[in-house]
Amino acid sequence: MRLRVEFTTEPFDLDEAPAHAVVAREVVEAAELDAVDVGPFGNTAEGGADRVLTAVDALLRRSLEAGATRISLQVNVVGEDAGGEGAGGEGAEREAAEGEGGR
Repeated sequence: MRLRVEFTTEPFDLDEAPAHAVVAREVVEAAELDAVDVGPFGNTAEGGADRVLTAVDALLRRSLEAGATRISLQVNVVGEDAGGEGAGGEGAEREAAEGEGGR
């Protein structure tokens, strides 16, 4: 299963990124997710369910520790992995997209 997470951390500071926003960005960039888009008013990332859920856990914990007072997030199912998150992971997903996944 593929998931897309959209999130924001608060409080906002338009002059410079607060520590909690920097930490959130570091978490999603280090999580090896697909289609990571980080911006001043919202962030999105997409990937396999295990990777996204692990990143969300770290994002919540580390952003709160860094001073976030509110974290808004939404998680959507955006597709299925061919072969799931186990041994196939991202490679199986790529095969399915190329028509070689046996479907």
